[in-house]
Formats: sequence, structure tokens, C-alpha cells
Amino acid sequence: MQERKLKENLKKENILNFTKEEFESRFDKKFRVKQIFEWIYQKYADDFSQMSSLPKELRQDLSRHYHFSPLECVKFEQSKDKSIKYLFRLNDGLLIESVLLPMKEEQSDENGKITKHARYTICVSSQVGCKSGCSFCLTAKGGLKRNLEAGEIVGQILWIKKHNQIPYERRVNIVYMGMGEPLDNLKNVSKAVKILSENDTLAISPKRQTISTSGLAKQIAELGQMKLGVLLAISLHAVNDELRSELMPINKAYNIKAIMDAVRAFPIDQRKRVMFEYLLIDGLNDGLDHAKELVKLLNGIKAKVNLILFNPHEGSIYKRPSLENAVKFQDFLSAKGLTCTIRESKGLDISAACGQLKERSLVKMS
Repeated sequence: MQERKLKENLKKENILNFTKEEFESRFDKKFRVKQIFEWIYQKYADDFSQMSSLPKELRQDLSRHYHFSPLECVKFEQSKDKSIKYLFRLNDGLLIESVLLPMKEEQSDENGKITKHARYTICVSSQVGCKSGCSFCLTAKGGLKRNLEAGEIVGQILWIKKHNQIPYERRVNIVYMGMGEPLDNLKNVSKAVKILSENDTLAISPKRQTISTSGLAKQIAELGQMKLGVLLAISLHAVNDELRSELMPINKAYNIKAIMDAVRAFPIDQRKRVMFEYLLIDGLNDGLDHAKELVKLLNGIKAKVNLILFNPHEGSIYKRPSLENAVKFQDFLSAKGLTCTIRESKGLDISAACGQLKERSLVKMS
């Protein structure tokens, strides 16, 4: 039955692809759009039949022409640290992954009154697969199948909020850091940012949305010109072109200098920093000599370095570095005045590496 519904949805338009203004252009009574969006994004309706404030005829008409279910969850794994990895099937049968990361737990006083609400980050995919070909990433194994539509990106966040009963008014942070290269799908990613930030949808400010890129300098410039107000994260992972080209073939098209030039020109809020993701791999890029080069490279940039310990997956030739070496790396950067953190690895007991849950599921299906 679910498979039939997915096929039926392919013949209809996905409301999650529309900004409020775009959808309003299809209605004589614009207040109806506000009602529809409220049912979808704030009341977490399952289908049009639940939208009791709409006339029955309108509900039936909407059901014939539209849907707001671009994906279904086929599998999820929850870690001991409460992070959850989701495998979603899109309406055309392709698979993508998303992750819910609990950042801070809910706190209550002695009377049981909530004093601090839980905080979450949702990591979303922007493509089915990826063509960047990074040697350490499992997603690259299957190549690029297609770009996600804006509504398929929005749908990941909506589904996760709804099924974890995270109320509409509880804001979450969004990181475009799942499967795919977000800037390789800039048109749909930028539209998803706009849709998510609207007050009548999920009202997630662009300042809570971070776009991560492997370093497409041309698209970094294009993103900057859009002035969306999003945060920028650069997957750097190496301090010289020789090693970076080995790890990330995209470096042959956009080398480190081109990336740094684009970053320096990128508009960033005065209170914010550009995030540089640096994947520490044992014996390859985790030495103090690399740390020294990284300090030189980031000179003059308002930067924050996020150190990530490589998360091993089956078939990988790389190894996870020791925490001791990671701390030495961090201490050196901090001593030189760089803001630097070691990202707490989540989901090590589940299929947490990007593409891992999909890959294991496909193996079982075959």
C-alpha cells in the first residue's frame, strides 16, 4: 500500500517545494495557504483529510493534485548517545540518509518544571549519492544518482521533527552535511534554506543553517552573492594540495588557494565564524607539522576549526587517530589563537558514517 502511495505521489506536486508566496499565487483566497502551511509545518498533519479548517471540497481537490510526503523511513538506528540515523526512501525508490543529533539534554528543576529545553541538530542530505569522490567517504562509492528537490530536503527535517515530537516552536540547527555536495545542488539547497526560514513553515533562521562544502570556490562565491545569511563550513582535511588532491579529487579543480580566496570574500555575520572541518586520519594529516601549516593557512580568516576523528567503515584504508594526538593538535591551534574544538563523535555503535546505513541495507536487499 505504501509503495502504491509513493508511485501516486510521483504524479502530484510536492507542496514542500513551494515557498509561501509561490503557493499563494495558485489561490484566490491567500489565507488558505496560511492554513495549509500551518497544518503541514506546525500541526504535523499526515494528510489533507485532517485539515478540518479547510472546506471538504478544497481538501479533496488538494489531495488530487498535491502531496507533502516526499519520503518514507525504511530503517533507523539509535545510538547509545541517543543520536539517530535514518534511511529514507524517496518516491522514486532511491535512498538517502539523515541524522538527528541531540546536542543538549532537557533540564528540569526539583518541581519537574522544564528550565532548559533539549537542543538538536539535524544533518540532511542534498543529493542521492555524490560525485566528489572523496577517498574517505562511503557515499562516493555509488556515484551521483541525482539532486534532491528543495521539498525532499525540507521533508527530511519535517519528518524528523514530527516523529521525534519536537514541537514546532522548538528550533533546531540544520547542517547540510549528509549525502552529497550541497553546493553542487545550490539551486535547490538555497531554496530549501528560504522555505525553512519562513515564519509560516518551520521558522528556522538562516543563522541556524550551515552549508558544508568540499570547496567549490565558484559556488561559494555564488552562495555569498545570494546573501542568505547562512553559515559556511569548509571540508578542508589537508593543508597542502598534494595530500588534499589524494583525499579529495575536487581539489584538482578548486585548489586550496582558490578556496581560501572565496572564503575571504564570503559575507559572514560579525558575530560568526567560518567553520573549517578537518578530518584527522592516523599518520596521514594528524601531526604537529600539519597543525603548523593549518595556522598559516587560516591567518587573517575569522575561523573556527572543527577536528573530527575519522569514523572507520568496512573496506576503508584509513585508521582512526588516537585521542592523544587529536588533543595535541587542538592544543597547538588553541595556543596560536585559533578557536578549535574536537567534535564529539556520535553514533559510533551504529552505521553513523555517511552512506553506511544505506550501503549495509543495499547489501541485505541484494
